[in-house]
Amino acid sequence: MNLIKYRPNRMVNVFEDSWNSFFDPFFNDSPVVKRTSPAIDIDEDDNRYSLEVELPGLTEKDVEVKVEGNLLTLSSKKSEEKEEEKKDYVLRERRSCNFSRSFVLPENVEADKINAEFKNGLLLIDVPKAEKAKPKLLDIKVK
Repeated sequence: MNLIKYRPNRMVNVFEDSWNSFFDPFFNDSPVVKRTSPAIDIDEDDNRYSLEVELPGLTEKDVEVKVEGNLLTLSSKKSEEKEEEKKDYVLRERRSCNFSRSFVLPENVEADKINAEFKNGLLLIDVPKAEKAKPKLLDIKVK
Protein backbone atom coordinates (compact mmCIF):
# COMPACT_ATOMS: atom_id res chain seq x y z
CA MET A 1 0.00 0.00 0.00
CA ASN A 2 1.36 3.46 -0.95
CA LEU A 3 0.76 6.26 1.44
CA ILE A 4 1.07 9.96 0.74
CA LYS A 5 2.85 11.80 3.47
CA TYR A 6 0.71 14.41 5.21
CA ARG A 7 2.19 17.88 4.87
CA PRO A 8 0.16 20.46 6.79
CA ASN A 9 2.01 23.39 5.20
CA ARG A 10 1.17 22.26 1.67
CA MET A 11 -1.83 24.61 1.38
CA VAL A 12 0.24 27.53 2.59
CA ASN A 13 2.87 26.76 -0.06
CA VAL A 14 0.25 26.59 -2.81
CA PHE A 15 -1.14 29.95 -1.72
CA GLU A 16 2.35 31.45 -1.46
CA ASP A 17 3.34 30.15 -4.90
CA SER A 18 0.18 31.59 -6.44
CA TRP A 19 0.70 34.93 -4.73
CA ASN A 20 4.36 35.12 -5.81
CA SER A 21 3.60 34.10 -9.39
CA PHE A 22 1.10 36.96 -9.58
CA PHE A 23 3.61 39.62 -8.49
CA ASP A 24 6.83 38.24 -10.04
CA PRO A 25 6.23 39.77 -13.48
CA PHE A 26 5.95 43.22 -11.93
CA PHE A 27 9.23 43.07 -10.02
CA ASN A 28 11.53 40.81 -11.99
CA ASP A 29 11.85 40.83 -15.76
CA SER A 30 8.86 43.00 -16.44
CA PRO A 31 8.89 45.19 -19.55
CA VAL A 32 8.32 48.23 -17.31
CA VAL A 33 11.55 47.64 -15.39
CA LYS A 34 13.45 46.92 -18.61
CA ARG A 35 12.12 50.09 -20.21
CA THR A 36 12.99 52.42 -17.35
CA SER A 37 16.43 51.05 -16.54
CA PRO A 38 19.09 51.26 -19.26
CA ALA A 39 21.24 48.29 -20.22
CA ILE A 40 24.65 48.51 -18.55
CA ASP A 41 27.77 46.46 -19.25
CA ILE A 42 30.59 46.49 -16.69
CA ASP A 43 34.03 45.25 -17.67
CA GLU A 44 37.20 44.94 -15.60
CA ASP A 45 40.86 44.66 -16.49
CA ASP A 46 44.05 45.07 -14.48
CA ASN A 47 43.93 48.88 -14.53
CA ARG A 48 40.27 49.91 -14.59
CA TYR A 49 36.57 49.19 -14.53
CA SER A 50 34.64 50.26 -17.64
CA LEU A 51 30.91 50.91 -17.73
CA GLU A 52 28.98 51.15 -20.98
CA VAL A 53 25.43 52.48 -20.57
CA GLU A 54 22.92 52.43 -23.45
CA LEU A 55 20.99 55.72 -23.50
CA PRO A 56 19.41 56.10 -26.95
CA GLY A 57 17.61 59.38 -27.51
CA LEU A 58 19.50 61.19 -24.75
CA THR A 59 22.37 63.66 -24.93
CA GLU A 60 25.21 64.41 -22.52
CA LYS A 61 23.12 67.31 -21.16
CA ASP A 62 20.39 64.87 -20.08
CA VAL A 63 22.72 62.64 -18.06
CA GLU A 64 24.27 63.20 -14.63
CA VAL A 65 27.15 61.16 -13.19
CA LYS A 66 28.05 61.66 -9.51
CA VAL A 67 30.36 60.08 -6.99
CA GLU A 68 29.49 60.51 -3.33
CA GLY A 69 31.71 58.60 -0.96
CA ASN A 70 32.01 55.17 -2.55
CA LEU A 71 28.72 55.41 -4.48
CA LEU A 72 28.68 56.04 -8.24
CA THR A 73 25.24 57.27 -9.34
CA LEU A 74 23.99 57.64 -12.91
CA SER A 75 20.73 59.50 -13.46
CA SER A 76 18.66 61.24 -16.10
CA LYS A 77 15.44 63.22 -16.23
CA LYS A 78 14.03 64.05 -19.62
CA SER A 79 10.48 64.67 -20.75
CA GLU A 80 9.26 65.37 -24.25
CA GLU A 81 5.94 66.78 -25.19
CA LYS A 82 4.99 68.04 -28.60
CA GLU A 83 2.79 71.12 -28.58
CA GLU A 84 0.27 71.07 -31.38
CA GLU A 85 -2.75 73.26 -31.91
CA LYS A 86 -5.05 70.41 -32.81
CA LYS A 87 -8.33 69.22 -31.41
CA ASP A 88 -9.94 65.80 -31.35
CA TYR A 89 -6.80 63.75 -30.80
CA VAL A 90 -7.08 60.10 -31.60
CA LEU A 91 -3.65 59.45 -30.09
CA ARG A 92 -1.23 61.78 -28.31
CA GLU A 93 1.95 60.38 -26.79
CA ARG A 94 4.47 61.89 -24.43
CA ARG A 95 7.90 60.53 -23.71
CA SER A 96 9.50 60.54 -20.31
CA CYS A 97 12.88 59.00 -19.62
CA ASN A 98 13.82 59.09 -15.95
CA PHE A 99 16.17 56.68 -14.26
CA SER A 100 18.67 56.47 -11.46
CA ARG A 101 21.17 53.68 -10.97
CA SER A 102 23.82 53.45 -8.24
CA PHE A 103 26.87 51.24 -7.87
CA VAL A 104 29.06 50.73 -4.82
CA LEU A 105 32.64 51.35 -5.86
CA PRO A 106 35.32 48.96 -4.63
CA GLU A 107 37.98 50.35 -2.31
CA ASN A 108 40.70 50.03 -4.96
CA VAL A 109 39.46 52.82 -7.29
CA GLU A 110 40.61 56.40 -7.75
CA ALA A 111 37.26 58.19 -7.59
CA ASP A 112 38.76 61.60 -8.38
CA LYS A 113 40.03 60.27 -11.74
CA ILE A 114 36.73 58.84 -13.01
CA ASN A 115 36.06 59.96 -16.57
CA ALA A 116 32.76 59.90 -18.48
CA GLU A 117 32.14 60.41 -22.19
CA PHE A 118 28.88 60.41 -24.13
CA LYS A 119 29.07 59.16 -27.71
CA ASN A 120 26.28 58.06 -30.09
CA GLY A 121 23.78 57.19 -27.36
CA LEU A 122 26.38 55.41 -25.21
CA LEU A 123 27.68 56.70 -21.91
CA LEU A 124 31.21 55.38 -21.41
CA ILE A 125 32.58 55.61 -17.87
CA ASP A 126 36.19 54.83 -17.04
CA VAL A 127 36.91 54.05 -13.37
CA PRO A 128 40.68 53.72 -12.85
CA LYS A 129 41.99 51.39 -10.20
CA ALA A 130 44.45 52.68 -7.61
CA GLU A 131 47.95 51.31 -7.78
CA LYS A 132 48.44 48.43 -5.44
CA ALA A 133 50.49 49.27 -2.40
CA LYS A 134 53.88 47.68 -2.71
CA PRO A 135 54.95 45.63 0.27
CA LYS A 136 57.69 47.30 2.26
CA LEU A 137 60.69 45.48 3.57
CA LEU A 138 61.62 46.65 7.04
CA ASP A 139 64.69 45.55 8.93
CA ILE A 140 63.88 45.20 12.59
CA LYS A 141 66.84 45.50 14.92
CA VAL A 142 66.87 42.97 17.66
CA LYS A 143 68.09 44.30 21.02
